[in-house]
Amino acid sequence: MFKFRNLNIYTATVPDRMHHLDLGLFKYQIEFTTELLKLKPGKLVDDMNKRIAKIPRHSGLKVFKKGVQSLSRLTASEYKDMMKIMVFVVDGLYSEDLSNVYVKWNEMYLLSRLENFKESDLQDFQKAINDWGNIFIKLFRDISCSNLKFPKLHSWIYHIVDTIREHRAINGYTTETYESLHKTYVKIPYRLSNKKNVEKQIMENIRCRAIVMRNRVKKTKTPVAFTYTAKLFDFNFSEAIINEHRDNPKLNKNMSKGFAKFIDCLNSYLKLLNTTSEDCRIKIYSSVTLKNSAILHAVDNFHDRPWFSNIAINMNIEELSDYQTDNGICYAQTLLITEIRLPNKSTPLHLALVQWYDFKSEITPFVYGCPLLELVELYNFIEIETIEDIVHIISRFDKTNEHF
Repeated sequence: MFKFRNLNIYTATVPDRMHHLDLGLFKYQIEFTTELLKLKPGKLVDDMNKRIAKIPRHSGLKVFKKGVQSLSRLTASEYKDMMKIMVFVVDGLYSEDLSNVYVKWNEMYLLSRLENFKESDLQDFQKAINDWGNIFIKLFRDISCSNLKFPKLHSWIYHIVDTIREHRAINGYTTETYESLHKTYVKIPYRLSNKKNVEKQIMENIRCRAIVMRNRVKKTKTPVAFTYTAKLFDFNFSEAIINEHRDNPKLNKNMSKGFAKFIDCLNSYLKLLNTTSEDCRIKIYSSVTLKNSAILHAVDNFHDRPWFSNIAINMNIEELSDYQTDNGICYAQTLLITEIRLPNKSTPLHLALVQWYDFKSEITPFVYGCPLLELVELYNFIEIETIEDIVHIISRFDKTNEHF
C-alpha cells in the first residue's frame, strides 16, 4: 500500500451488499446491541432472546425458537429475517435510540435495494445513511473496542453513494447469487458425500436433484383458491354442539372465542342473505388457500405452536368513512375457517370468523412506521374471497392489547 500512495481503495473496489450489510454492519449491530444490554442491570439479553422466540409465525419468516444463540452460525437469509423483527424485539427494552437504530437501518436497507437511482434518490439514500449512522455511532461508539473505526462503516457512510453514481445500483455487483449457487451445488452435496471421490459424488447428487426437480415441475399445479386442509370439525348446525366445542378446555383460547361468537355472527351473516342456519352443515378447517396462493391458518397446534393468521381486508369505498383505516385497509385476526352448506344452496359459503383490530390511538396511529393496533370486541363472518392478504402482526411486549 505504501508504494501506491495515490491508490484510493474505495474507488478501486465496490462493496458486496451481502457481506457488507447482511453479514457485516447488521451483524455488528446485533453484537453491539447484545453488549449494550449486558451493561444494564437485569437479564436483558435473556429477555431479548425470549422475545425473539415469541415472534409469531409468518410464511417465509424463520422462527428462532431459542433466540439468537450463535450469531456466527446465522446465514445472510437469517439476518434478513432478523431485520424484519428486531425493531419490535428491542421496543421498550433499553432506550428509544435502540429502537430507532433498527427503524433507520430498515429504511436505509430498503433504499439500498433499489434497481435504479435518480439523483433525488441518491440524496434520500445519503440522508437515510446519515440518519442511521448518527444513531449507530451515538449508541455503540463506547461498546466498540476500536471506537467503530472499521472500514465497512467508513466505506458505507462516505463512499457508497459515489460508488452508485459511478457503477449504478449495488444490486448489479452483489455476490449473493453466486454464494447461493455455491451453497446449493457445492457445499450441500459435499456434506452429503462420504468425502471419497468427492467430485463424482457431487455431480451424481446434482444430476439426481435435477431429475427430481424436473418431475416436480411437471406435476406442480397452481394452487386453487378454497383448497382446504385438515378438517377439524364436521357437524350439522346445533347450539348444543357449538357450546360443547366452546367449553372444551383443550381448545386454544382463540378457537374457543370463535365458537363463543359463532351463533350470533352466523345468524347476522345469514340474515343478510334472507335465510337461517336451520339444517345447515358446518365444516371447520385448519387452513385454506387464498386467491393469491397464500395460506390462511386457524389452528391451535401447528408444530407445537398455535397459528391464527392475521389478515388485511380492502374496505369498500362506501365503508371508508365509518372506519379509521390504513390507506383503505383494515386488519383482523382469523378465529375459525369454515365451509357452510345451506340446504337451499348448491354451492357452499366459504367464510372466516374474524375478530377486528382498530387503531390504538387516533393521536398516534403509527409507531415505527407501522399501525399500532388493538383487538376490539367486534366479530364477523367474512367471505374468504374478500381477504386481500395475510399480514404479520406482532404483539407489543410488556403491553396489554397493543400490536404492530
